[in-house]
Amino acid sequence: MKFATHHQQKPCLEANKLMLFLGMVAILFIIHQTLIIPSDYLPRTTMSLLERTSFSVGFDVASLNGSNLMDSHKLQTESFDMNLEEEILEKEDVDMPLEESELGEEMVEDELDVANVLMGNNDISNGVNDLSIKEVLVVDKESVMVQGVDKQAREMLAGAEQNVMLQRGSAASMKNSSVINSRMVKKMRCNMPPKTVMTFDEMNRLFLRKRASQPKMKPEWSSRRDHELVSARTQITNAPIIGNDGELYAPLFRNVSMFKRSYELMQQILKVYIYKEGKPPIFHVPILKGLYASEGWFMKLMESDKKFVVKDPKQAHLFYMPFSTRMLQHAMYVRNSHNRTNLALYLKDYTNLIASKYSSWNRTNGADHFFVACHDWAPYETRHHMERSVKAMCNSDVTQGFKIGKDVSLPETYVRSERNPQRDIGGKAPSKRSILAFFAGSMHGYLRRILLEHWKEKDPVMKIFGRMPPGVASKMNYIQHMKSSKYCICAKGYEVNSPRIVEAIFYECVPVIISDNFVPPFFEVLNWEAFSVIVAEKDIPKLKDILISIPEDRYLEMQLGVRKVQQHFLWHRNPVKYDLFHMTLHSIWYNRVFQIRHKTKEG
Repeated sequence: MKFATHHQQKPCLEANKLMLFLGMVAILFIIHQTLIIPSDYLPRTTMSLLERTSFSVGFDVASLNGSNLMDSHKLQTESFDMNLEEEILEKEDVDMPLEESELGEEMVEDELDVANVLMGNNDISNGVNDLSIKEVLVVDKESVMVQGVDKQAREMLAGAEQNVMLQRGSAASMKNSSVINSRMVKKMRCNMPPKTVMTFDEMNRLFLRKRASQPKMKPEWSSRRDHELVSARTQITNAPIIGNDGELYAPLFRNVSMFKRSYELMQQILKVYIYKEGKPPIFHVPILKGLYASEGWFMKLMESDKKFVVKDPKQAHLFYMPFSTRMLQHAMYVRNSHNRTNLALYLKDYTNLIASKYSSWNRTNGADHFFVACHDWAPYETRHHMERSVKAMCNSDVTQGFKIGKDVSLPETYVRSERNPQRDIGGKAPSKRSILAFFAGSMHGYLRRILLEHWKEKDPVMKIFGRMPPGVASKMNYIQHMKSSKYCICAKGYEVNSPRIVEAIFYECVPVIISDNFVPPFFEVLNWEAFSVIVAEKDIPKLKDILISIPEDRYLEMQLGVRKVQQHFLWHRNPVKYDLFHMTLHSIWYNRVFQIRHKTKEG
C-alpha cells in the first residue's frame, strides 16, 4: 500500500512543480513588461479631474466626428511619431516647463477656472454622469483632484485610458517617453539662454523684406475670394495718406494709413467659416479668466459673431479652427510624463478630418486657415500639420517656428474678472509716478534670477522683487506698484511671452520688454518703439542707466503712447471698434492678404 501511495503522489508533486515554474515565468514576464512600458502608458488611479473628464467625454478619434480616421491615417501617424522623436532628440532638452503645481498662485487659480468651465459645460457634465462620477473639487497648490469616484467608474476610466494610449502609441512614441524621462536630469531649454538671438532691429528688417518680396503661397485652384484679397492688398498698399483722425494715434502704427484702410476693408469684405467638428472640452469651450484668457475670449466672441461668420465655407476668406490649447493640455497631458506627443497627434487627427471632409483645406493646404492659442506648448502641438496656417500665438518665439509676416503675435492677457475684464484699469499721472522701475514675479526660467541678482534691494528707485506673498492684499499691492511706476519690467519666464506687457499697458506704465527673440503683439501693424522700451537680455546690468538716460519728454511721449494704445489691448463683452478682438482678427486678415498669390491661367 505504501509503495502504491508513493507512486500516486509523485505525479501530483511533478504537476505542482510544473505549475510553480509556469507561475514564476509568468511573474517574470509581467515584471519585464512593466519595466519596458513607459509609465504614462499604464493605467492610473490618481488622475486629476480634468484628465478623467477627458476620457469620460470620449477621447478617441470618434470625438472629432471621424470614426474611421484612425485606420485611414495609421501610416501617416507612425511617420509623424518618428518626426517628433527626431526633433526631440536634436534638442539639448525637452523644452518642457515645470508642472503647474510649481508655477505659483496664478496657476492654481487657473486650474480652478478650468475646472469651473468643465463642470459648467452641459456636454461634459452629461458625459461624466454617464460614468456615475460624483465630483468633489479639492483645490490646492498641487492639483485639482476628484474624490468619491466609485470603483466601477475608476476601472472604466483606467481601462479606457489604457486602450487609447496603447492604440495611439507607436514604438517611436514609447521610445520618446523613455528617452525623455532619462534626459530630464539635463537643464531644460527654458532654464538656459537662447543659443541664437535675433535683435528687434533684425526682426524689423526681416518683416520689411518679406513684405517687399513676392508672395509664394499659391492655391491649387483659384476662387473669387482670392481675387478679392488680392484687390484688397492693392488698395491697402495704395491707401490715401491720413494723419490722426480722432480714433487712431498715428505714432503707434508702422503706417496708420495702411492700417486704417485695411481695417475698413476687413469690415466690408472679410468672411470667416468656423468648423463645427470637435467636441468639448478641447473644442468650443472658452476660458475667460486667468493667464490664457486671450484664446478663450477670441473663441467666445468669434463664435458668437454675426458680422464676419458665414455658414457656407464657399463664401469664406478665412477658416477658424476653434480649439483651446489650454483645454488640450488639461484634458490630455499626463502629469509628470514630460511627453506631449499625444497632444500633437490629437490635433493632427483633427486636421486630417478637416482635410477629408472639406475641399477648403486641400485647396491651400491650410494656408487660409487659422487658430488662436495662448498656451506655451502651442508651437509644438501644431508643428508640421498646421505649418502653413496662420498661427495667432502668445508664444511668438522666432527660434521656435514663429514666422514673421505670416503668424500673429497674440497678446497674453491675464484676466481677473470675467464679468468685468477691464476692472482696475488706469494708473497715476506721470508726475505722480515715484518709482522708476518695478518687477515682481516667480523665478521662472533663467532670466529673472539674473534680474534679481543685479537689482533686488540694490537701488531705492528700482523696485525689483521676487514673488509677492499670496492673497488679495498682495495682488492690490502689485497693481498699485504698476500704477505708481514709470517703467514696468516685463522679463520673460519659461517662454518669451509675458502677461506683464499687457498689464503694463492696462495700468498705463511704459513696458520694458526683456526677452530675446520675442516678437511683440501685432508686430505687423504697431510701432512698439513709440510706447515701450526693448532691452537685450545681456544689458540687464545696465538697466538703470538705460532708463535714466531716456529724456523726460521722451518718457512723456511713450507714456502718452501707452494710454493711446490701451484701447487696442482691451477685451469687451460686446466687441467695439479697434479693440483686442478686432485687432487680433485684423492681424490674421492682414497677414493673409499679404501672403496670398492668386492662381492665374498661366499658373
